[in-house]
Amino acid sequence: MTETYEVIVIGGGTAGLSAALVLGRARRRTLVIDAGEPRNAPAAHMQGYLSRDGMPPAEFLAIGREEIAQYGVELVRDRAVDVTRGRDFAVALASGRHVHARRLVITTGLKDELPAVPGVAERFGRDVLHCPYCHGWEVRDQAFGVLATSPMSVHQALIVTQWSKDVTFFLHEVAEDDLSDDDLRRLAAAGVKVVPGEVAGVVVEDDRLTGVRLADGTVHEREVLFTAPRAVPQTGLLERLGAELNETPFGAYAVVDATGLTSVPGVWAAGNAVGFSEQVVNAASGGYRAGATINGELLMSDLDAAVQV
Repeated sequence: MTETYEVIVIGGGTAGLSAALVLGRARRRTLVIDAGEPRNAPAAHMQGYLSRDGMPPAEFLAIGREEIAQYGVELVRDRAVDVTRGRDFAVALASGRHVHARRLVITTGLKDELPAVPGVAERFGRDVLHCPYCHGWEVRDQAFGVLATSPMSVHQALIVTQWSKDVTFFLHEVAEDDLSDDDLRRLAAAGVKVVPGEVAGVVVEDDRLTGVRLADGTVHEREVLFTAPRAVPQTGLLERLGAELNETPFGAYAVVDATGLTSVPGVWAAGNAVGFSEQVVNAASGGYRAGATINGELLMSDLDAAVQV
C-alpha cells in the first residue's frame, strides 16, 4: 500500500518543525522524517532567539515536536536514504518504508567536522566553541584561544575580541606567510597574540580546559578555545533530485528563492541546507516561509486543476 502525504519534510530540526507547524495548522497531511541528528546537539543552550534565549536545544525541539503533533502532523524517527521524482515524490526510508508526497521540504542541515586535535571533539560545545554569538557572552572576559583551520580563521580571531581582550591565535597548520599584511595589521591592532606551530592537544584539569599544548611541548594557558569546523552540508537528497547548488568557501548549498524554493519544482529547502550561518532563529523563519508558500501553492494548483476539468 502506498502511503501518500501532501507534504513530506525531511529533517526534524528547527527549520523542518517550523515548516511542519505551519502546514499542520493549514490542515495539510504532513510527514516529518527525523534522523535525530541536530547540528546543535553538543550545545547546552542556544542564544539569540527572542523569548527562548538560553533554552537547551533538546528542550526546544521537544516542544516543537509536541506542537506539531497537536495539528495532526506525523513524525517518524527514520532516515531518508533516497528520493525520486515522478508524478509525485517517492521517498525511501532506512527502515524499508516508502512514502510519497506532492511537495518536499528538505532541511537536512550540515555536519561540523572538527580539527583532528586531541581533546577538541570531546570538549566541543563546552569550552571548545565555534560561534561567539552563540556562546560569547557566557565566556566573556576569559582567556581565549583561537585554533586556526584556514587563513580565514583570522576573521574568527578578530571577532571574538568583542568578548575578550585576552586572545591568542594558534596558527596550527596554517603558515604565517598565508596571512595577508592586512590580517597581521588587524590582529596587532586588536591585541591578538599570534602563535605559530602545530597544536598537539588541549590541557584539561578538573573537567575544565586550562591550556593549549603545542607539538614542541609548550603550554599556553587558556580557558576557552574557539575553532571553525569544516562544514559538510548534507545535500545528498538534493543532488539526487538534480537541485542546483551554490559553491561557497563553507561548502555547497541549495540555490533557493526568497521562499526557499529550489531549482527543482515542488522542492523547498531551509535551515543549514541553504547556508552555513543559518542560526536557529533564521531556520525557524525559513521553515515558516516554506510552509506558508507550499500551502498557497497547493491550493492554487488544485483550483487550477478543477477549472480545467
